[in-house]
Parts: sequence; structure tokens; C-alpha cells
Amino acid sequence: MGVMNELIDPPAIATLVGVLKETSPGVPWERTAATGAELGDLNLRARTDLVARALEADISEAGRGEGYTTAARSFRAALQFPEFTGWVLWPVSEAAVSLALDSAALEDFDDCLALLAELTPRLTGEFAIRRLLARNPDRALAAIQEWTANPDEHVRRLASEGTRPYLPWAVRVPALVQRPEATLPILDALYRDSSEYVRRSVANHLNDLARHAPDAVVATAGRWLGAADKNTAWVVRHGLRTLIKKGHPGALALLGFTPASVAVNGPRLDQETLTVPGELTFAFEISNSGTEEVKLAVDYLVHYQKANGSQSAKVFKISTLALAPGERRSLSKRHAFRQMTTRVHHPGLHALELQINGAVHGRAEFLLETVQAET
Repeated sequence: MGVMNELIDPPAIATLVGVLKETSPGVPWERTAATGAELGDLNLRARTDLVARALEADISEAGRGEGYTTAARSFRAALQFPEFTGWVLWPVSEAAVSLALDSAALEDFDDCLALLAELTPRLTGEFAIRRLLARNPDRALAAIQEWTANPDEHVRRLASEGTRPYLPWAVRVPALVQRPEATLPILDALYRDSSEYVRRSVANHLNDLARHAPDAVVATAGRWLGAADKNTAWVVRHGLRTLIKKGHPGALALLGFTPASVAVNGPRLDQETLTVPGELTFAFEISNSGTEEVKLAVDYLVHYQKANGSQSAKVFKISTLALAPGERRSLSKRHAFRQMTTRVHHPGLHALELQINGAVHGRAEFLLETVQAET
């Protein structure tokens, strides 16, 4: 995250302050200017909060009870400057939301949503919009739904991305998790969007929903395939990727992976004991024992040892293939074991299984050993 932190650095803050002084000379931007010397080793989120609080303080001092109105006027005027762009607009959008939420005027809530739509082509408003959604989800979603027809792809993407239940880096909005049907009209309006940028967001949003509303996701994907264009198949595949890995029967069936009569020989491991870092190679054969051609989604599960001695499985893809009746296919795969910040390997018994069209076949166990780092 070191490089990411520098997305908001002293030169970026100086540029921001220079623009704001041009658009709103009556606001004392001293606190905001001072943050350039206060960044230190703060991470990007902390830098955002620091600058946002300074912007709020400067604007509130000059606003005399009309903080949000002053902020909206200042930020809209700044859009005339091309250099009013980049990650330094994250604290700008957060400051606008804070001031709108502090305002007693409900129209400021609505105007702030409109302001985020205006700012998002310069830098996505997907993070700042979350607090508006949390405060009044129905009011926010009604406005966001209208964005699905906006001519700007950045605004249309904000409609999908900003309402994702599990948007990375963003605060959770309980209503988006508790009411999965609330954002489906947005996705319905955008799944055939002309922009790949928007369609990818729709697929990721659908995949988010699959974590807590799998049946609704499968039903939605089925509707889309019934009214598809040339890009819909990809959107559905990408949106169902987690359910496919989990072997959800409905998701598999939508993509043509129906229960199949197959014989599986394996997996066979190239070693019984593996030291981290290292690679494990395994091989297996699949035969179609049925009377019709079958389409197969071939995955594998690694059952990792956890610190408490239990195991946790993670699914990895191998391939998709079609087998004619009686056809046999040999496959092999290498799996790397390396210590990472996102996965710490613990020594002990591990296992590997195959998953074909959602059904588990075979199991091979192996011992994982770790090497203590030298001090």
C-alpha cells in the first residue's frame, strides 16, 4: 500500500488548494493547506480522512450555517479546472457527504447525490456514496436508479459499483445486505450496457449478492440469459463465478454443467510431504461413463490446515471441457504454496479433492511443513 498512499501527497493537496482558492476565495483554506505537512506515514484512508476533516472545517467556518451549500458551490466551480481530478477528490467527496448529512435540509441530501454524479468522472464517488445509502437507502436508491440512463459511463458504473454489498475498501451498508432485491433493478437496467466498464461492475455486484442471496442471483441470471445480447453470457459467467466454485446446482445448470455420469481416477500427488515454499503436482483421469456428451467444470479443493488445527477448503479452477460418451481425458496441475500476506500456511495435514460439476471426487492427503525464517 506504500505506493497507494502517495496518491494523496503534498503536491496533490497543493494543487487542490490552489484550485479552491480560485473558485472560493472567501473560504480560508488554511487547514486544508496545512494537511500537506501532516501526512507522514498515514495510509491512503487516513490521508483521506485527514484532508476531508480539514475541508469540512474550512468550509464550515466560512459557510455560517450553510456548510453544504458552500461546499457544493465550491466543488462544482472547481470542475472547470482540468487539474481538479485524481485521488485527492476522495476527501472532497467525503467532505461533501459529511456536510450534507449534517444539514437539516433534505434537499441537500438529494443535491449531494447529484454532486457525486458530477464528480465521479474525475474520481469515482463509490466510497463516499455509502454513507448516503446508509442514512436513507430508499431515497438514495431512487435517485441512483435514474443514473442507469445517464449518458456518462462513469455515472452508470457508479450506480452499480457504489451499491455493491461488499465493495472493497468501502464501509458496509446493512440495508444492501439485508435487502438483496433492492439493487436488482439497477443491475437489470445495466447488464446489457454498451460499456464493458459498466458490465464488469454489474458482474461483480451480482457476485457480491451471491454471498447471501444465491437463489435470487441464479433467478436473475436466468432472466438475463432469456433476454441476452452478445455480452450477456460473459456477464453471467463472471457474476456466477463464486457459486460455480461452490458447486451451486442452479448456477451450474444455467451454464450447461448438469449432473454427469463420470468416472474419476485420482488425484495422484507427486509427493506426500511438501515444504513451503514449494509446489505440489497432481494428476487424474476423467471418463464419460454415460451415453451422451457432457460439459464439465473441473475444479479442485485444497483443504488448508488452520492455526487451530481444523481445515478450511478453498476452490481453484482447472478447466472446462466436453467429453463424448466413453471418452477419457488425462489432466494435471501444479499448485504453489508460498507464504503471503493474504494466506499464511500452517504446518500439518492438508488434503486435495477434485470437484466436477459441483460433485466432489477423490481425496489425497499430504503433509505440509514450514521453514522458520532465520533471525
